[in-house]
Amino acid sequence: MFVLGYLAIALEHPLHVDKAIPALAIGTLLWVLYIFGAYDIFTSGLSEAWNSYVHGSEGHGELGIQAMRHFIVDIEIIRHLGEISEILFFLLGAMTIVEVIDKHDGFKIITDKIKTLKKVKLLWILSFLTFFMSAALDNLTTTIVMVALLRKLIDDKETRWFFAAMVVLAANAGGAWSPIGDVTTIMLWIGGQVTTLSIIARVILPSLFTMIVPLALLSITMKGEVARPKIDAKEKIYTTPFERKLFLIMGVGGLLFVPVFKTITHLPPYLGMLLSLSVIWLVSEVQHKDKPDDIKKRLKVIYILQKVDTPTIFFFLGILSAVAALQSAGQLTVLASYLDEHLGNIFLIDMAIGVLSAVVDNVPLVAGAIGMYPIENAASMAAMTDPAAIEYASNFVQDGLFWEFLAYCAGTGGSILIIGSAAGVAAMGMEKIDFIWYMKRISLLALLGYVAGAGVYYLQALFLHH
Repeated sequence: MFVLGYLAIALEHPLHVDKAIPALAIGTLLWVLYIFGAYDIFTSGLSEAWNSYVHGSEGHGELGIQAMRHFIVDIEIIRHLGEISEILFFLLGAMTIVEVIDKHDGFKIITDKIKTLKKVKLLWILSFLTFFMSAALDNLTTTIVMVALLRKLIDDKETRWFFAAMVVLAANAGGAWSPIGDVTTIMLWIGGQVTTLSIIARVILPSLFTMIVPLALLSITMKGEVARPKIDAKEKIYTTPFERKLFLIMGVGGLLFVPVFKTITHLPPYLGMLLSLSVIWLVSEVQHKDKPDDIKKRLKVIYILQKVDTPTIFFFLGILSAVAALQSAGQLTVLASYLDEHLGNIFLIDMAIGVLSAVVDNVPLVAGAIGMYPIENAASMAAMTDPAAIEYASNFVQDGLFWEFLAYCAGTGGSILIIGSAAGVAAMGMEKIDFIWYMKRISLLALLGYVAGAGVYYLQALFLHH
């Protein structure tokens, strides 16, 4: 069912069916199959979630089909919905803030500073800008900001798709080496698997290569100049220079406030995003209260909200809900133990997780890896006698090779397919990028970058760790 839905998403353009439709279909139907097959799934012992629930519910009467249904409906769906909603509200807040900056012509201040029309030079400037912005904000917010910028810089759709694809690659690479740059790195950082300075020092170079290799290859094939969108001299300007500056500073400041909010309060990032939005919304209401109706209808947040891309939100909801069902029923655990059994080498396991994260969302894959491998400590390693076992276990200590390489692979592997990362999905929704087009033009470049970065990490580990 998941594979069929996935194919329908990939073939969105030939089928003329919006990708949100199959995503919502599998997001609901997988839960239907799960609840109908609950008895078989749970008695087979595959579902880790059910096993730990039963373990905690011993002595609470017969765990029959009613208990199984209660577990799926009242516990699992609610838990996953909580996690999914955090991402969706974060996305909704970020997209609204970016749309507010855009409608107030805030990005014009930045685009006016970028004078070059040469495709290659522009590609390098925007990619490096994305790479470092992504580490400070996070890859999803950065992609939304950069794609909004691209619309002001490039007129031709095909060229804009190439640039948007490189933005996705650069945002994912930039997010992998920063503890707040990507959801998966955040998970490893909060879980105590990696520490801030160590992840930055050891993953920044591989991440840089992931971006530079595709950039260098594209620089050989890309020629000519970009055409800027035509600016109509007669077009009415609705904002003053002061308003443009104000909303650009408030918007970018509001987005940068989110990681600070999270660090200070330890609350989820979406709350910081909604707080930023509320402040910007209030300022916009005060700023435009005495203006004529035609300006209000263009600049007030209540009207701007109607322009936010709702189908992308639904697409996210569907795909994350489908993956949550696979995770809850134990399919992803089966996959993870299969990798462990057949590969048995930490570098190969991480590489495989990275490639898989292009197909399945990287968040549950990393969650699965965290669940499968406990963090080793000095006490547990002291009890081991076999030198090979000690050597293998040393990869799983805090800041061990396994965790750092997992942050790199899960963060950058998603770029291989456009729906392999949150950044890719956002760009796809905003620019209507075709899945097959991305696969033909970008996937190989992204894969080469991914392998090059992995090679750099491996060499680094070889010479620096041992």
